Amino acid sequence: MKCKTLGMTPSFGFGDRIGTATPGHIAAMNAHGSGIAPIFPQQSIREMTRTQRTPQQVMDDALRAADSAGWTGDIGADADHLKIPNDVDVTASVGFTFFTIDPSGDVDQQTDDYDEATVRTRFDAVRADALWFDKYLGQSVDLPTGSKIELTEEACMRAAIKYGKAITSAVSLGDYIKKVQTDAGREYEIELSVDETDQPTTLAEHYIIASECLAADMKLVSLAPRFIGDFEKGVDFKGDLALLTKSLEDHAAIAKLLGPYKISLHSGSDKVSMYGALAKATGGMFHVKTAGTSYLEALRVVARHDAEAFREIVDFSRGRYETDKATYHVSATLADAPAAADASIEELEREYLEFWSEVPQGKGFTKPGRQILHCTFGSVLTDDKFGPIVKDCLTSHPETYAEVLEDHFGRHLAALQSGL
Repeated sequence: MKCKTLGMTPSFGFGDRIGTATPGHIAAMNAHGSGIAPIFPQQSIREMTRTQRTPQQVMDDALRAADSAGWTGDIGADADHLKIPNDVDVTASVGFTFFTIDPSGDVDQQTDDYDEATVRTRFDAVRADALWFDKYLGQSVDLPTGSKIELTEEACMRAAIKYGKAITSAVSLGDYIKKVQTDAGREYEIELSVDETDQPTTLAEHYIIASECLAADMKLVSLAPRFIGDFEKGVDFKGDLALLTKSLEDHAAIAKLLGPYKISLHSGSDKVSMYGALAKATGGMFHVKTAGTSYLEALRVVARHDAEAFREIVDFSRGRYETDKATYHVSATLADAPAAADASIEELEREYLEFWSEVPQGKGFTKPGRQILHCTFGSVLTDDKFGPIVKDCLTSHPETYAEVLEDHFGRHLAALQSGL
């Protein structure tokens, strides 16, 4: 079994940080994934480091499970959050086909806050990474949504400051991916991630970023902007859904105009309240990426079969949270969820793992405790005591893990189907 490129088919990425979640992912796809292509092997270099897994292990675990389940559909494989050529080398060599470029380290996170004098000063410093500036200056682009992109001097300068270096590095890594895959005679497609920023990606910035990547012959299949609102880990979308819907429509219009390419939602785990809007606004040209939510469902299995171990993992995770949350966009505090000694096991499962509310369409709600467990996955899985406990519990109770994953992701996929 080999992974393939998925092109413009709507797609859904199932991250698996342990290597045993694919049977549940497949069950959810069989029940609710009609018309949506899956990516089962998906893990970032950062996650592989934290979980002490190799690209080969990620690939083998997913494809072995897919083969055992009798999966006959196409499968994509996402080498996520690539930053340097070596990241490409180690993932391309084992058969990954979907390469997510992450130039976030070259993004100026505070650009939107600069006053005019600061903008002009900083623009002078990045001018060499924005040779495209004059090409866009003064353009006006009418979108079929009724919105207009005004590429004023200020808009172009801010785009250059915020994303100029990131565009340069993304194009460079894209060229490297092209060479590696072309020389080896292998298919590939590229996703560009510019979502890991503090401030939303404006329409002007999206237009310039995508135009430059496409002009450089990047095989761009999807782009992940930083949308308006909050996309925190482990909880549902926080913000004005009507404003987000309008923004999705505008970003999707740019993707159709320039590409077409798909609009990608990163930090997509549990953002079910806006899934229908995403699917509808993009006309089905979307990619959704999830990761940590499968780990949380793994802990649900522990809670149901080894309550004392789950209680200890909660305590351990609380002790690691302040350190481990540094690389994540989260707002939960330790005071938002009870200590293990202060609650029954049923209360702990509810406060740290529950997500679904009894509202129409099964939309999610926010339980801050989920973020405490989400951010500390690496510490738990690599701990000499708790890592084996979690893995042994999943091995001993594969039916429970498949059952909770089918339910959890079935609701995700059903929400997306509502907009198709």
